[in-house]
Amino acid sequence: MRIGVIGTGRIGTIHANTLSRHRDVGSLILTDAEPGRAQDLAHRLGETAAPGVEEIFRWGVDAVVITTATSAHAELIGRAARSGLPVFCEKPIALDLPGTLSAIAEVETAGTVLQMGFQRRFDPGYAGAREAVRAGRLGRLHTVRALTSDQAPPPAAWLPVSGGLYRDTLIHDFDVLRWVTGREVADAYAAGSDAGPAMFREAGDVDTGAALLTLDDGTLATVTGARMNGAGYDVRMELAGEHDQIVVGLDDRTPIASTEPTGPPAADKPWTGFLERFGPAYEAELNAFVEVVRGERANPCDGREALQALRVAEACEVSRRERRPVRLAEIPGGAAAFA
Repeated sequence: MRIGVIGTGRIGTIHANTLSRHRDVGSLILTDAEPGRAQDLAHRLGETAAPGVEEIFRWGVDAVVITTATSAHAELIGRAARSGLPVFCEKPIALDLPGTLSAIAEVETAGTVLQMGFQRRFDPGYAGAREAVRAGRLGRLHTVRALTSDQAPPPAAWLPVSGGLYRDTLIHDFDVLRWVTGREVADAYAAGSDAGPAMFREAGDVDTGAALLTLDDGTLATVTGARMNGAGYDVRMELAGEHDQIVVGLDDRTPIASTEPTGPPAADKPWTGFLERFGPAYEAELNAFVEVVRGERANPCDGREALQALRVAEACEVSRRERRPVRLAEIPGGAAAFA
């Protein structure tokens, strides 16, 4: 199997390393907007660098992995679909709903595969939570609390093109909330604060956000995010039911300290970022993609799944901006869009 990797930045490099050592992947063709970066990585891995995207499709590959800037995702997904190629793409498909819907339509018209990169679905903690909920271990689920807090903010130049806190960061929480509970979000009420560095205000973004979500069975979920959590990278999900309560992301590296005299001590080596925290999950999702391409398993996260997470993020943005609750039915892209 020959796979084209488009984009060799931070996450592209990780994915290329994973694929290069995969037993079912014979070779890679790497390309990047900065050709020298792709050449350097290809040299280190013993793979082939291509001058540009054109060569990826002209030289012939069996699948494509897209890890470029978000603005290029939808166009590349469409091109791969028209070429009959299965695609793995980092989230999101696009930063807007029309672009997302258009790309999904191209994939479905072509009858090809689009697997989206929501790596938390491959994390053992979230998988264990899903199993507990689906098995009824918690009884009736009544409350979910999810959070994502970055230790350090992204570069100022990234903020204007990131889509904002809800689309860029908390979209992972929205996706895994749906995946773990098996429920849809019915409405959202969100707020944000830009009281931190001026770069967030200048980008029209917030550095801290919170959302209260009501699921379609009445379960209440809170989702919070922060760009500057000096203690470390903190990602957790607590699920409380009538019979039991569980938590994802609580271990000896969770960056939180108890004020109780008999509480656990602060972590000696707290998580510093998502690549470290979810390293095994990133590898597992690429292994799954290879199996999908080989016809050995079903797609674990298709474009429609990514669309629903984006719709929740959109609802939160509208709610934050207009200071009102937003029904998900107000946001385009629901089931009626594909009827």
